[in-house]
Amino acid sequence: MIKKSLLLLLLILEVTATAQIRFDNYFTDKTLRFDFMLAGNHAKSTVYPLEMKQEPHWGGSLVNLTDPFGYGNLKYEIFDLESGHLIYSKGYGSLYQEWQTTAEAKIMERAFYEVATFPYPLDKVKFVLSLRKKDGDFSAIYETIIDPENYFIRSEPVVDAAFTRIAGEGDPHKSLDIVFIAEGYTADAMEKFRNDVRRLADVLFSYQPYDEMMGKINIWAVEAVSPESGTDIPGEGIYRNTALNSSYFTFDVDRYLTTFDIKGVNDYAAVVPHDNIVVLINSESYGGGGMYNYYSGTTSDHPLTPQVFTHELGHGLAGLGDEYYSSDVAYEEFYPLAVEPWEPNITTLVNFESKWKDMIDPSVPVPTPAEEAYSGVVGLFEGAGYSAKGIYRSQTNCRMKSNEADAFCRVCQEAIKRVILFYSE
Repeated sequence: MIKKSLLLLLLILEVTATAQIRFDNYFTDKTLRFDFMLAGNHAKSTVYPLEMKQEPHWGGSLVNLTDPFGYGNLKYEIFDLESGHLIYSKGYGSLYQEWQTTAEAKIMERAFYEVATFPYPLDKVKFVLSLRKKDGDFSAIYETIIDPENYFIRSEPVVDAAFTRIAGEGDPHKSLDIVFIAEGYTADAMEKFRNDVRRLADVLFSYQPYDEMMGKINIWAVEAVSPESGTDIPGEGIYRNTALNSSYFTFDVDRYLTTFDIKGVNDYAAVVPHDNIVVLINSESYGGGGMYNYYSGTTSDHPLTPQVFTHELGHGLAGLGDEYYSSDVAYEEFYPLAVEPWEPNITTLVNFESKWKDMIDPSVPVPTPAEEAYSGVVGLFEGAGYSAKGIYRSQTNCRMKSNEADAFCRVCQEAIKRVILFYSE
């Protein structure tokens, strides 16, 4: 009885706390954007504030305002200054955090542009940025007071870019809104861009669980016009003048295609209400990249574009980790074996109870041998997160493991579904 009473009390407290965060009590229906620099090396990080801006659309939920997932290596929290209540929070990943795990970060310091967005507050708030430490816990590295009446908060029209609603008819506040931004498309290639987005929308809706949740998803296409077509390939001496300055050879990995111009990405994303960003690069080459609640990138016309797109969106939307372990990467000890990864689809067994342990049938051996008898079965298969030993995945194959997989594993599907419901309910 004591346990049941305690659980009931905790539930009541949780419901009460959630009920206190009413959008209209704290926010107005537009966005406040806070831009800053993250600088440092493998062992330290410093924040340098840059500017604040008012944007016209708030595309997120009016009900689910605090992040329940705990994903990301960074997070920002918004506290009402008068009451001290947490009224908004969001976890995310960034190129800075990835760079910190590279060999270069041990010998030099670098700075990366960052953008935080949240509903425009009615009154003064405290902004707190935290970085996940090597032990898995978050530590605050910066905080500041933001006054919504500050006349240095820029209120300007968004960039002049055409946009199209490609799929979905839902209210942005009750839908997952994904915005595709054109990169490396010239003015006369915008019809191709829109058709490319339609094609990838069809690809997305052919996968579970996106197919069954199509009615909860809006897809937008924003036409960022580039002077030249394509993207940079530094290893081949190829450079193109494009809207978002994308480039292969990120961290000197030839296939890793990203942009460091997160300011430009968010400038164009602000044209429409959005929850998640995809940068679509006009190229026939293989490549892409994705970071949780940051952006996902893929090329438009490689034969494996459908696989790369859905894989990278798995990172960018649902915080899914890479399940492969034999490809070359720039990272060094990306997942310490003594710490449970925050990604929902991989585990070091430090806290397996928080992952998919309850989804494994009692008849399945744990760890699970990679044998035909267990193909398609949820188990505990060794090899994931860039390591053949000590890190585990839930099924033998998955879209997050290889291009040969024709579906997401059940664990990844559940993780994607939870995120879609967070934005749409």
